[in-house]
This record gives sequence, C-alpha cells and structure tokens, in this order.
Amino acid sequence: MRIAIVVPTYDNAGTLGSVVRAILEQGERDVYVVNDGSTDHTADVLATFPDLHVLTNDRNRGKGYSLRRGFEAALADGFDQAITIDSDGQHAAGEIPKMRAAVEAHPGAMIMGVRDMTGTDVPGKSSFGNRFSNFWFLVETGWRLRDTQTGFRAYPLKAVCRMRRWTARFEYEIEVIVRLAWRGISFVQVPVSVRYDLPDRVSHFRPFKDFIRISVLNSVLFTLALFVHWPRRLFTERRVWERLRAEAVRPEESTWRKAMSIGFGLFMGIVPIWGFQLAVGIPLTFLFRLNRVLFVLAANISIPPMIPLIVYASYKVGAPFVGDDRIRITDLSGITLEAIRWNLAQYLVGAVLLALMAGAAGAIASYL
Repeated sequence: MRIAIVVPTYDNAGTLGSVVRAILEQGERDVYVVNDGSTDHTADVLATFPDLHVLTNDRNRGKGYSLRRGFEAALADGFDQAITIDSDGQHAAGEIPKMRAAVEAHPGAMIMGVRDMTGTDVPGKSSFGNRFSNFWFLVETGWRLRDTQTGFRAYPLKAVCRMRRWTARFEYEIEVIVRLAWRGISFVQVPVSVRYDLPDRVSHFRPFKDFIRISVLNSVLFTLALFVHWPRRLFTERRVWERLRAEAVRPEESTWRKAMSIGFGLFMGIVPIWGFQLAVGIPLTFLFRLNRVLFVLAANISIPPMIPLIVYASYKVGAPFVGDDRIRITDLSGITLEAIRWNLAQYLVGAVLLALMAGAAGAIASYL
C-alpha cells in the first residue's frame, strides 16, 4: 500500500509549521498540503518546507474541496490511501504509524481516528455535534461509529475519487463516509488522542451556518437511505433479512418494550403528519431504544389502501369534540377536499385521539 499524507489548511499559520514538522519527523515524505486560499502568512510557512507537495486554491473553497483536490493529486501520483490530519494542531502526528498499521491490516477500508471526546478541554459544541452526527450516520447506514467528525482519517483513494462530490465544505467529511458505507466499504476505528487547548489553535467551523449545511445534507442522505439504500439492501442481501429478523426477535429485549414499539408504530402511522411519520418516528425509536423493525411494521398501518379508512375513522372519533360542521361527513363518499377543508379541526382532533387509542390498544394487545 502506498500511503500519502494530506493536510488541508486555511489561515492556520500559527500551528501549521509545527504540524508539518511533526509529520516529517515521523519519516513521512509524501505530504500534500492544500492551502485553501489563506489570507495570513500560511504561504510563508509552507515556503520553509521545500519538499512538500503544495497545492494552492485561488480562493477559500472549503475543506471538502481541498481534501478532494489533495486526494486526486495523490491518486494521480500512484498512491492507494491518504491519511488526513488537520492543521490546527488538535491531532498528534506521532499517531500516524498507528493509522498506517491499520491501513496495512485493512487495505481498502475507511480508517477513522476516534478521539476521546470526554476530556475537560473538549468544547461542548464539538461533543454535541459529534453525537448528533454519529446518530444520523447510524440511521443512514446501519454502521455504529464513535466519531464521525474526526479529521484524522485514512481514505481509500480510488473509491473516494470515483464519487462525484456533492458538497465542498465541512459537510463533505460526512457525505463521503455515508456514501462509502452505501458502497460496501468497511470501516475500522482507531483510538487517537486530541488537544483543544493549544493557544494558537484556530477553528473555522461556523456553528450556525455549518450546522445548517450538515443538517440539510443529513436530510438528503436520510431520504436517499429511506427510499434507495435500505430497500435495495433489503432485497439484495440475505444478511439484511437475517439482521431484520434478529432485530425483531431480540431475545434480550423485554416483552413490554416490544409491545411499546408496536404501539408507538401504530400511533405514528395514524397521527396526522402525513409523509413524515417515519422521518420523525425512526429517530425517536433510537432515542427511546425501541425495536425499530416492529415500529416500522406497525407504522405501515397507513399504507395507501388504509388511508381512506383512517381519515374516515378520524372524522368519526373527532365529531363529539367539535361544534356543528358546515359539511357533515356521513360515509366514505363524503370525504372530499371541500369537506376536509371545512372539517380540518374535527379531523386533527380525531386523528390524534385515534392514534392514541390505536397505540394503546396495540401495545396492550401485543403485550398480552
């Protein structure tokens, strides 16, 4: 395996020199530094290291763009894998041999350097953002990773460069690992240390803007996972069926928790948030540690043939709780757009009550 080192940097002149020096002290000679249009004296720092492969963007284009440019340059020079390390000094270059060993032991895998996010110097926003990202990665891929936001990684270059890049900034690091997981690339986690207390450390992560970007990306990835990735795996991989069966049975799970999963599925399938039942319900099953398979099966009570019956039953249940209606619904043929508009309050009240009753009844019946 030919392994290169890729270091994206933007206005980190205060720490860049020590990071590069530490990398070279590990005996690394194939180091690609991508200067992402820095406005400080980054260029002067890089000029003191004549043996580096320096790539300079014409302007600040984002970490994702810079990583991809470094990957393509390394691949063109015949490298198989690229270890990435941030230039702000949070990663210990002395652990590069540990990452190299993981690459050699698992050629072609995606190697993730797992940071210890429990330290007292770890910013609260970083710890929360990592847990948030880990959760959505699990939902979108089925892989349980402990650190999906680490910048200390080893990428399989051919697999990464074959993909068209959707994003260009911090969210690229999320995009690429989700799409690699969808392509069947395996993941290996390697514990690494982290430092946030460096006086010259500068972070360019913008909490609001970049969090919004990551949230939008996760919305897109979740939609693709729900309608493309998981259905495709379900019908093409035998082990998916086996995993679904194991998830549904779960001998160690209590009968009451399974019953609650079914009841919650019936509730979410009927509650009037059409189109968003699974998008809301699946994250909640992870939060409350419910049985995901039983939940999804029960939530499918709202399949198209059942929708008219559910709407009609919702109107009937809601009738005693609202006043006189301008248009009364007495049978299925009375469900028209005009009737729905005039009777929206009756429907919403009835749908919520019906969802609660169906959920409670389903939980009790399945428990018994």
